[in-house]
Amino acid sequence: MIVVTGGAGFIGSNLLRGLEARGLHDLVVIDRLGQDEKWRNIAKRELAAVVPPEETFAFLDAHAAEIDAIFHLGAVSSTTETDADLINQSNFALTLKLWDWCCWRGARFIYASSAATYGDGAQGFEDDASIAALAQLKPLNAYGWSKHATDRRIARLVAGDGPVPPQWLGLKFFNVYGPNEYHKGGQKSVVAHILPQIQATGRAKLFKSYRPDYADGGQLRDFVWVGDIVDIMLWAYDHPAVSGLFNAGSGQARSFRNLADAVFAAISVRPNIEYIDMPESLRAKYQYFTEARMDRLRAAGYDRPLTPLAEGVKAYVQDYLLQDDPYA
Repeated sequence: MIVVTGGAGFIGSNLLRGLEARGLHDLVVIDRLGQDEKWRNIAKRELAAVVPPEETFAFLDAHAAEIDAIFHLGAVSSTTETDADLINQSNFALTLKLWDWCCWRGARFIYASSAATYGDGAQGFEDDASIAALAQLKPLNAYGWSKHATDRRIARLVAGDGPVPPQWLGLKFFNVYGPNEYHKGGQKSVVAHILPQIQATGRAKLFKSYRPDYADGGQLRDFVWVGDIVDIMLWAYDHPAVSGLFNAGSGQARSFRNLADAVFAAISVRPNIEYIDMPESLRAKYQYFTEARMDRLRAAGYDRPLTPLAEGVKAYVQDYLLQDDPYA
């Protein structure tokens, strides 16, 4: 049995699709479906159970002998969320409780960290999991802090020779895009935001730059296709001897202008971009550059190619966003 927390969410539901394609069917989702269309993310999957989060540990204890691995992808993922107590309980405290459970029950544990742990990138994007290296990072928001606090605590536990799961991986997800993110509102990828703008008005809106070294639309991100993220997680599942903290990105920073151009190209429309003011609340906490260093994951044995931006955007737009049924 494989448990996926946040399994009805964006990355979690894509992971379930990948696991099911492997012929695995004892798949358990821990998540809230709510009252919107989020349930559609898992509508095509064959599942063993859908468990509400408040019943997590009762379910895990009842099925402890059957559970092989937990993919912990559930979190308060909004970088603009201001309720730090909620973020702490949902992201930091819960992850450590699941870590402890996997230690004592002998289940493998793969959890979602984030590129938000790197803050403004002044310390680089090297996924060095040492206590000293992690101490240098300065996240810009409470979400990034919660993921960083988790990484630091696990690094301390591993260094202290305490109990650890038989396999553990923390994956620092960069800017993931792809199908099944439609419930995320303002936290959807830029692709999902600007395609409707182009369809309605013929132009896309991007934020202006507030740094002289970056042109408007020239802010850089490591945009990574969700299929590559799923492939990394499946590779980790296939290699139980691999443990550690790893970046999970494309390894190549591209500009928001590059991303917008790829959306226009996917629908054969000439680029037309309007640059708009960034909300003042975001300006001091805005990342102008992210780029995953993928060396450590490659050194661990992951040797598969990563999807170029134009190719991934084209697949997302043409195979999902433009279809009557956009769900994976």
